[in-house]
This record gives sequence, C-alpha cells and structure tokens, in this order.
Amino acid sequence: MTLILVVAIVSVALVAGAIWGLYLPLPRPLEGFLIALAGGALIVSVMEELIRPALESLSFPLLTLSVAAGALLFTAADRQLEKSTEGSEGGGLLLAITFDGVPENLALGVALIGTSGLEVAALAGSILLSNLPEAAGGAKGMAEGGMSRRRILMLWVGTAALLAGAAIVGNLALAGVSDAWLAAIRCFAAGAVTASLATEVFPKAFREDHFGTGLAITLGLIVALGLSQLSGG
Repeated sequence: MTLILVVAIVSVALVAGAIWGLYLPLPRPLEGFLIALAGGALIVSVMEELIRPALESLSFPLLTLSVAAGALLFTAADRQLEKSTEGSEGGGLLLAITFDGVPENLALGVALIGTSGLEVAALAGSILLSNLPEAAGGAKGMAEGGMSRRRILMLWVGTAALLAGAAIVGNLALAGVSDAWLAAIRCFAAGAVTASLATEVFPKAFREDHFGTGLAITLGLIVALGLSQLSGG
C-alpha cells in the first residue's frame, strides 16, 4: 500500500500540475513564487535525502564523480533541448523533473520497503511541494512556446508514468542492489537537480516574481526541513 500511495502521488502531482498550467489561471507572480518554493524544498532534499546518506556507502571521490556526472549530463541535455525544441523553457523544467525523478524514484522504491506512516506522509508532502508547481510552470511555458496542449499533456502524462514505473522497478527489482550502487544513483540525481536549480528553476522564478523569490526559496527550505524532521531524517 505504501508503494501504491507514493506512486499515485508522483503521478497525480505531475499531471495535476500540467493541467493547472494549461487550463487554469496561473498569474506570473504566483507561478514564480511556487517554482521558487519548490526549488527551496529541493535544496534540502538534495542534501538530506540524496547526498548526505550516500556518504555512508561511497567514498568522497566516488560521490563527487556521481554528482558531477548528473550535473554534466543534465547540462548537456538541457543545452541540446534549448537548441532543438520549441517551448524549451518549459521543456527544461520537464527535463529537470525527469533527470531528477528517474534515478531518485528507483532508489525511492527500495527506500519505501518498511517505511513508516509518518515517513510516507513526509515523503508525500515533499513530492507534492516540488512536482506540482514545477509541472504547472513547465506546461505553461511549453504552451507559450507554441506547443499544442494535447502534446504537452501527453508529455507530462508520459513523464508521470515513467517516474511511477521507476519507483515500482526500484521496489521490486533493486531490493538486492548494493548500498554503494544505490548511493551512486542518488548522487547522480543530486547532480542533475542541482544543475536544474541553477539553470532552469531559480532563473525562471526570478523572472516571474523577482521580489518574492528569496522569500519563497526560504519558505520552501523551511517546509522541506520540517518534513525531513517529521520523517526522522
């Protein structure tokens, strides 16, 4: 039931966010504030849920290489996307969620084995906090770039299915994988999301709501820290 609950939240948050961005009012200041809020939460998640636990299984040089690989691969893919894809700004947020989400959800599926109810609640809150506004902003940006609503929605539904599948695979197929490999997967995700924060998330948030961005990032950081304390992290 834990796995089903978290998989449903991952999927619903992304699809609901995309629908919000495409069909419901999303004023630019609110969009910027929410994206910055999600970015602030991700700062905490990167350190507390991905990098810091990896130190228990990986040497610092291997941890550094894994993080760098994620950042380099995301940056290269984002650059290529900007050159070749219409609506690249929103597409960059889609790419950021995918690069972060696939390896993170693989590891997440394993982490959910034996997870308590409070940890599920904290995890669900973190997923909603980060994925919902990013999906809304990403879908809106893609539409403003000229992409059809149908195509955008299908892309986000496909991404939601991909991340849900990654969590299921992680839970069913990676339970026997060594701690070192799982740590490397998490660190790769950390590098990807860190690069995405610098190149996609915070610049977009600042353009849309430059007065509230700092406050939103701080609020997101505090909320995510509170959720990590709830889960015992």
